[in-house]
Amino acid sequence: MARPAAVPSTASFRTLRPGRLSYQDGLRLQEELVAARCRGGEDLLILLEHDPVITLGRGSDGDHLLLPVAELVRRGVTVAASNRGGDVTWHGPGQLVGYPIVDLNRRGRDLHRYLCELEEVLIVTLARFGVPGERLPGKTGVWVGGAKIASIGIAVRRWIAWHGFALNLSADLTGFDLIVPCGLHGVRMTSLAGELGRPPEWAAVEEALITAFANILQIDYAGDHE
Repeated sequence: MARPAAVPSTASFRTLRPGRLSYQDGLRLQEELVAARCRGGEDLLILLEHDPVITLGRGSDGDHLLLPVAELVRRGVTVAASNRGGDVTWHGPGQLVGYPIVDLNRRGRDLHRYLCELEEVLIVTLARFGVPGERLPGKTGVWVGGAKIASIGIAVRRWIAWHGFALNLSADLTGFDLIVPCGLHGVRMTSLAGELGRPPEWAAVEEALITAFANILQIDYAGDHE
């Protein structure tokens, strides 16, 4: 992948790791931090898990829900509209969700390049565990052997990017059986645990991802957000 235009050497980001949140709480947290970034705050990478939820992106099709909403709720799955790009996806325990809040003004305001950078971050992270992630032409996200392991969907406000990616760590992917993931009929989903044959260490994946994020986006890691 072509390297982005040089980012000022003073550029840095911090991580925020709030644990497991409902989707709405995660959305409120992002809204607060995006507003702060628009006022001149710092770039951040939020890493968390969500309670079981199906989210409907701006490009979603209601036919991609395979059960009525009432039945999904009965099964303990929330259905939430989202202002990210993309179609329908599932989030839940065992999935590492990353919400980078990044100023694209200093990155050439290039959305395509930024999406490619996020894919590269995930590919490099998977490689750290010996798993060969790849892109597929015309499809956003990261794949392993034709199965999707990570989804990406972003939003932009005043050229501050938010929302982000979801990387499947756990082998339990049954939540995806309730939808047509990302609107792709017949898509197979996979996870890092499924590819490794064992559960990955969550902290090790986080640290590999943070390192890849710093290297690919060419910004310094300044530690956890206080």
